[in-house]
Amino acid sequence: MSNESYPLKGRNIDLQGAYAAAEERFTSANPKSLVQHTRASESLPGGNTRTGMHYEPFPLAMERGEGAYMWDLDGHCYRDYAGDFSAGLYGHTNETIHAAVRDVLANGVTFGSASAHESRLASLLCERIPSIERIRFTNSGTEANIMALVTANAITARHKVMVFEGAYHGGTLSFPPDGSPINVPFDFVMAPYNDISGTNAVFDEHGGDVSAILVELVQGAGGCIPATAEFVALLRERATRHGAVLIFDEVMTSRLGPTGRQGALDIIPDMTTLGKYVGGGMTAGAFGGRADIMNCFDPRAKGHLVHNGTFNNNVITLAAGTAGLEKVFTPEKAGEFNASGEAFRQRLNALGPKYRLPFQATGHGTLMNIHFVDGKVHNIGDLARRNLTALDLYHLEMIAAGIYITRRGYMALSLALTEGDHGTFISETERFLTTYRELLIG
Repeated sequence: MSNESYPLKGRNIDLQGAYAAAEERFTSANPKSLVQHTRASESLPGGNTRTGMHYEPFPLAMERGEGAYMWDLDGHCYRDYAGDFSAGLYGHTNETIHAAVRDVLANGVTFGSASAHESRLASLLCERIPSIERIRFTNSGTEANIMALVTANAITARHKVMVFEGAYHGGTLSFPPDGSPINVPFDFVMAPYNDISGTNAVFDEHGGDVSAILVELVQGAGGCIPATAEFVALLRERATRHGAVLIFDEVMTSRLGPTGRQGALDIIPDMTTLGKYVGGGMTAGAFGGRADIMNCFDPRAKGHLVHNGTFNNNVITLAAGTAGLEKVFTPEKAGEFNASGEAFRQRLNALGPKYRLPFQATGHGTLMNIHFVDGKVHNIGDLARRNLTALDLYHLEMIAAGIYITRRGYMALSLALTEGDHGTFISETERFLTTYRELLIG
């Protein structure tokens, strides 16, 4: 990165002014992405079909990827720390995954029948995730969560669903502080995340009517905030007491160890939902759990529940997912990878105290989120005081430095990243903090 990326010396400028200058530099450096965005806006509302991909002044258009790197239309190279919001666990060109996809493509794509690929991936996930005795596939984590909830409603004959402030369980199951008008119309009961007394109060009022308790073990969109073991244990105890179905949304967090996050906590839910990386980079989702629950989908049983989906068992996803779990992201690798990610996060967390700035990285293992905020972050309410202008500026300056992160500061590490990449990330973050230190203090 050249010194021109941070042209502050000798200038009277505030944080908003610094951000405006960064936007100007970004626009000047990325003319082809701007043209692409303008063209896309003629047919796509806002120029995109995935809201989370948008940022100001316009999003970069990527042209290709290799390993941990991506190149945009203007030829700039980036270390990819966004990891496609945890779907990109294997990087962009893992040869084991590519070989598996090539093999199935050579033999046909859509069969409209069962295949051996289906049971192979199912067996691997049943072996790896403690709560999953039986499993069914979907096309996304959103779908998986919806199916888990309707299953709970069906077997309990209740309809209230407990969710948590700041949660994100898919595009139509989102619970930010200001709400979402496009959620599916379940009868939701909202409880405070990581708040034992507050959640107990909600149970005391609604516990007998609750069919399902749906919780992320690390809130992703809510700021990458891990649930405490005490909080999760409370949910397990109250679910058992009230006869509700406890569902762990491990769409993101199942990568956080050999047996998912639930294995590390040693707290087992009734059902678990999966997605993101489990399809080897292809569209994927799954829901599973105790055999007595999941067997309600057995078409040989009288009164069984119906679950269809044209692409539920598409062979490309199944083959890629199987190859990834069997040959690349083994249980041993999962443990090593997350230990490395946690060490990287701790290095980031040392920078706030070092420079006496409100800067920290929440998360666990290979999932994390940068925040410009002081103090312990227990739930999304603690992020109300964060400096969003500082985060926007950091986002654009890291892109200028050739490091691709999401606008909200979320990062999902890939297996393709190296310790050298992490060193560069730390160095560029230190450069940012030292250059803008006076503005960040103010």
